[in-house]
Amino acid sequence: MGLRRKARELAVQTIYALDFSETDNEFREFSLLNSYPEILSQMAEHENINADHASLTFADELIRNTIIHMDEIESTLEKHSSNWSLERIANLDRSILRVAIYEMMFTNTPPPVVINEAIEIAKKYSSESSNKFVNGILDALHQELKFKTLTPQ
Repeated sequence: MGLRRKARELAVQTIYALDFSETDNEFREFSLLNSYPEILSQMAEHENINADHASLTFADELIRNTIIHMDEIESTLEKHSSNWSLERIANLDRSILRVAIYEMMFTNTPPPVVINEAIEIAKKYSSESSNKFVNGILDALHQELKFKTLTPQ
């Protein structure tokens, strides 16, 4: 398994764990930013990953920035998951999508790579139908992003 795949898995697992932490909505970002390093550290320790390992650095970047952009990510997720509220989406699928949407919207990683990685993580950790659900939402976002880059503002 590649370093970046492992980092994405750690990021998804950490975001998933954060879903179960009690946070005050008013201070959600602050609370999540303060909570995630310990969770990520525990995940890395469980996987025997050293603190200076490259995958941990990339995971940290994914998690921190996913949290920082969470409002926009969730708005995008709701937009592309018609007839599904955020609460109806399985926690693990929602975590996979949050990290993937961050990466598609705010990094230079090619969308097909992000989509493929998210699908593979869904296949590994989630239900049988999750990979199709994740693919559908991320493909719709990819099409929207392509359209925005082709359409003059």
